[in-house]
Amino acid sequence: MASPLSPIPPPPFFSSTTTTTTLTRRSLLLSSTLSTTLIAPPNLSSSNSLSPPPLLDTTITDRVFLDFSLCPTYFRTVPYTSTTATASESTPLCSDPTPLGRLVIGLYGNLLPLTVSTFKLMCTSSSYKNTLVHKIFPGQFFQAGRQGRNREYGEVHLLPTLDLPRNTETVDSKAFLLKHSRAGVVSLCLSENDDDDEVKLDSDYRNVEFLITTGPGPCPQLDNNNIVFGTVLEGLDVVTAISSIPTYKPSERIRQLNDLAEFFGDERAQKGRTLWNRPLKTVYISDCGELQVTNPSMSPSLP
Repeated sequence: MASPLSPIPPPPFFSSTTTTTTLTRRSLLLSSTLSTTLIAPPNLSSSNSLSPPPLLDTTITDRVFLDFSLCPTYFRTVPYTSTTATASESTPLCSDPTPLGRLVIGLYGNLLPLTVSTFKLMCTSSSYKNTLVHKIFPGQFFQAGRQGRNREYGEVHLLPTLDLPRNTETVDSKAFLLKHSRAGVVSLCLSENDDDDEVKLDSDYRNVEFLITTGPGPCPQLDNNNIVFGTVLEGLDVVTAISSIPTYKPSERIRQLNDLAEFFGDERAQKGRTLWNRPLKTVYISDCGELQVTNPSMSPSLP
C-alpha cells in the first residue's frame, strides 16, 4: 500500500508530454493536407488575372529631316517684318556656318497622330529653320524648338497661318507609354519645356519644343512626363557631335546663391537658370522638311 505522503502516479496509459507532442505533429500534418486540398488553383482565365501590357504601334508612317549647323561667329536672324510671309525667308547672319549633318527622323503617326502631324507641319513649313539648339545636357539629351517673344534670337515664332491643332494627346495617359530607353529617341517636351512664360499665356499657345536623347544610356527621368513620338533613323553621329559641344555650367557658389534667391522669391533666380546648360557654341537647325518616299512605313523600331 502506498504511503499517504507518496505522490500519486499518473494513469497507466496517459503521458501528458508524449500525447501532446504526438497530437501537435498530427495537427500540423492535417492542417497542411487540408490547405492543399481546399485551396483551389488560380483561374488563369479570370478577369482579375494580370493581362500583358498593350502592344504599341510604333510603325513609322512619316520621315522628316533636320539639318544642323555650327556657327563660329555671332548668330542673329533677320527679325520678322510685315513683308515676311514665311519662316524660311528669315536667313541667318552667319558668315561661315559649319554643317554638322542631317538627322532623318521616323515618326509614329499611328500611335500619336496629333503630335506627329504638328511636328511634321513644323518641318514642312520651315518653322524650325534657323532656330537654336538652346539646351544640351551631356550624356542625356538636347532641346530645340523653344518659343520666345522674338525670333531674332533664334527662337521659334508660330505664324497664325499654320493653324496647328490643339494637342489633346498631352492629357492622354496612353501617350506616355513609350520610354526614353536609348539614344535617338525624339520626344515632345512637357516637363522639360522652357518656353517663354508670356508665350504660354496666349490662348492660342501650341507646344512645339522637342528633345532628342543622346545616350549612351537611357533617360528614365524623362519617362511618363514627355511624349515619345519618333526615333532617329539616320545621323546618330550628328546627335553625338551636338552632345559633345561644351555648355555653360555654373559654379557651386552660383548654384547656392540661386537657390537662396529662389527661396526668397526673387524672380531673377529663374531667369538665371535659363542660362544653365546653354551651348557655348551656336548650334542651329539650318534646314528642315519632309522626305517623300514611296512607302514610308517601316517595321517597329523600338525594342
